[in-house]
Amino acid sequence: MIPLALYVHMPWCVRKCPYCDFNSHQLKSASPPSAYIDALIHDLEAELPAVAHRTIESVFFGGGTPSLFAAEDFARLLTAFRTRIAFARDAEVTLEANPGTVERGRFAGYRDAGITRVSLGAQSFSPRALERLGRIHLQEDTLRAAAELHAAGLDNFNLDLMYALPEQTLDEAVDDVRQAVKLEPAHISHYQLALEPGTVFHARPPPLPDEEAAFAIQRECQRLLADAGFEQYEVSAYARRGARCRHNLNYWRFGDYLGVGAGAHGKISLAVPERVQRTSKPKQPRDYLASFSEAARARETDGVGDRRWVAREDLVFEFMLNALRLNEGFAVSDFEQRTGLGIGAAEPALRAAAERGLMEQGPGGWRATDLGARFLNDLQASFLP
Repeated sequence: MIPLALYVHMPWCVRKCPYCDFNSHQLKSASPPSAYIDALIHDLEAELPAVAHRTIESVFFGGGTPSLFAAEDFARLLTAFRTRIAFARDAEVTLEANPGTVERGRFAGYRDAGITRVSLGAQSFSPRALERLGRIHLQEDTLRAAAELHAAGLDNFNLDLMYALPEQTLDEAVDDVRQAVKLEPAHISHYQLALEPGTVFHARPPPLPDEEAAFAIQRECQRLLADAGFEQYEVSAYARRGARCRHNLNYWRFGDYLGVGAGAHGKISLAVPERVQRTSKPKQPRDYLASFSEAARARETDGVGDRRWVAREDLVFEFMLNALRLNEGFAVSDFEQRTGLGIGAAEPALRAAAERGLMEQGPGGWRATDLGARFLNDLQASFLP
């Protein structure tokens, strides 16, 4: 059985960061609308016919800034979800949090509500970098949040760090990693700043380190993280033993996931010739909320948003887009189970990539080489139909 996860999108932020291309919207009031919790519950209910008798292995509350919502909101949501679909006994439940939006003592409330893992958006410890990135928190906020996570018993937390920041030096990037390690997280996400279309930084690019400088930062920080006991298992993910993010692993292994909330995306495998269905919900919170008004629900029987089948000729690329991010690569058996295709559909591209030194075959599967990992975008594109 293909694993099933649940993604819940909480779209509001105090302020939009200039590098962010996620579906996030500035909060205009003191707190998010309470009607959004009702809408999320109705949204899940509408998705259930496609996943009857399946079990949720992980939940991820992403945003936006989910920590703008109160612990009571998550308790209500998780209780409602669990009464509607089975959860694994050890289900991982992750909450994204901004260090500047978590009030003192709130992590204990999140723990009691059912949160088992937190992803803390530190991004940097440099005051200058935080200001350039438009972050609303200070270094002290991250230090306090990490201490409170440990005090609440939520030791399985992730710290988000970015590198190749505007005018960042190698020493500054290394200092960020060293400070992150001191806070004793179980997981660190260390990813390069990208200028995404539709963002302020894309329209007005800041001065960034060049490609060689960024690669030097990446290599040195990889070494430091390895020395500190963090194993790299994906392009930007490093974990202590037993602390890999199960929810993200499900994405990278081309597992299934329900997506509820404004702008949320989902992927479901069904026993039909088309095999994989992708879903998406209205991006604007007001449109999403209107979709779940009493009148709208009376008219709608098949759920909200768009649904499309992934064409069979696109399945190889969609699988590789995810699986090649993993250091361990993928098993042939997983490829065949999750695409419904024989490995022969991918073999010409796999052999061509191997000849270029970008892929290598191992017992039962394939993985990107170090060279392939460095030029991952080009490698992934080679599987386009």
